[in-house]
Amino acid sequence: MFLAGKRRLKDLLVQKDNRFCADCNAPDPKWASANIGVFICLKCCGVHRSLGTHISKVLSVTLDEWSDDEIDAMIEVGGNSSANSIYEAYIPEGYSKPRLDAGHDERAKFIRSKYEHQEFLKPSLRIVSLPTGRSSLQSCFSRKIMDNFRSKSAAQKTEGMIEFIGLLKVKVIKGTNLAIRDMMSSDPYVILTLGNQTVQTTIVKSNLNPVWNEELMLSVPQIYGSIKLRVFDHDTFSADDIMGEAEIDLQPLITSAMAFGDAGMFGNMQIGKWLKSNDNALIDDSTVNIVDGKVKQEVSLKLQNVESGELELELEWLPLDQ
Repeated sequence: MFLAGKRRLKDLLVQKDNRFCADCNAPDPKWASANIGVFICLKCCGVHRSLGTHISKVLSVTLDEWSDDEIDAMIEVGGNSSANSIYEAYIPEGYSKPRLDAGHDERAKFIRSKYEHQEFLKPSLRIVSLPTGRSSLQSCFSRKIMDNFRSKSAAQKTEGMIEFIGLLKVKVIKGTNLAIRDMMSSDPYVILTLGNQTVQTTIVKSNLNPVWNEELMLSVPQIYGSIKLRVFDHDTFSADDIMGEAEIDLQPLITSAMAFGDAGMFGNMQIGKWLKSNDNALIDDSTVNIVDGKVKQEVSLKLQNVESGELELELEWLPLDQ
């Protein structure tokens, strides 16, 4: 890192709000999450590392090399105060910031709730991981949006803002008979893309029938298209190989959910259906159901543009006021 870069980072660190850990208020933090945009202490740093770099990329302020992009991202977010105005906007009862002497479990519970599960944000401001590697705050919030957030509901339509109509929880359950891309097996993972948002499962090593059971969250804009699904084989020393792809039509789920409104007012019932056809990747018709007050849809897909492979998922619609 060039001296000019070090100076810019140091100037940000010495600002009043950045002299204390963003998560526990410990003084004199020496670490930072480059893609979230906060300065953190050594104890909180350990929890951040356990989240994975797709959520929090931890760097030492003094020891590690920083790229210009990483420094630019930190400066654009503005440090701890600006980041916490979003990540800690609405801390519900039962949660509080960990004390300086808090144990690892208490610290981990708060940090995971704050960044990984994003439980303290308004639903319309949920942040998803993006493929660019730049700060998730920077990528999802322009300065205009961040300023507007302090004075207005983020769900309100404003010039220059994306209006979200709800959230979509996608549970990636398992894959079956996936394609071989290594000597005898593959190291598969799944990427879902909706508009500019991209979320990804973990990598399952050496398994053609992987079980993920992972829940991924996407914000659904007012103008939405299909979810693009791709499966890749992870390679350490070369580009990852594609293992198939498919598209998920969201219209049956969202149209049905909007038509029924508060699903909690209804008993278990079928409210919609996505029909199998030659134009989609469905193995069977996919029904939209109200289950225990929630709108859900089970989807079984035959991966396309590949020799073999199927994928099972479950979609759940979450209205903004939930």
